[in-house]
Amino acid sequence: MFRVVDRPLRLEEVVEAVSGEAYGGLVTFSGSVRNQTRGRRVLRLEYEAYPPMAEKKLAEIGAEVAERFNGTRLAIVHRVGTLKPGELAVVIAAAAPHRKEAFLGCEHAIERLKQDVPIWKKEFFEDGEVWVGLGP
Repeated sequence: MFRVVDRPLRLEEVVEAVSGEAYGGLVTFSGSVRNQTRGRRVLRLEYEAYPPMAEKKLAEIGAEVAERFNGTRLAIVHRVGTLKPGELAVVIAAAAPHRKEAFLGCEHAIERLKQDVPIWKKEFFEDGEVWVGLGP
C-alpha cells in the first residue's frame, strides 16, 4: 500500500497492510504537523504532490526496503491538502520476521521519502509563509 490521499490518516491502515503471521517485528512511524518551526508558531501546512509519480516513488522505496532488509514489508500513506498542528501527515508501517529489519526498514523509508518523493510542503506562520523542501 503506497498512497497519497486528501483525507485524515489512520495508522491502522498501514499496519493492516503489512501484518502477517510470518512477521514477528512490526514498526510504525507517524509524522504529525508541529506547532512550531525554528521558534515560529505554525498555523497550518499545505502539502502538494503529483499522486501518480509520488505513489510510484513510494512503491520503489517499498521494493528497495524489501530487497535491502530481508523481505521487510512496507506500507506508506501520505496526506496532501491543508493540515493543522497535531494532524498526521504521513504514516508508515514496516513488518519483518525480526525486529531489527523492521526498525531499519521504517527508518530508511522516511529518510528516502523526504529525499526522493515529489511531495512539497508550505508552512504558514503568523508572520508569513515559506515553501519547505521535502521531495525533489
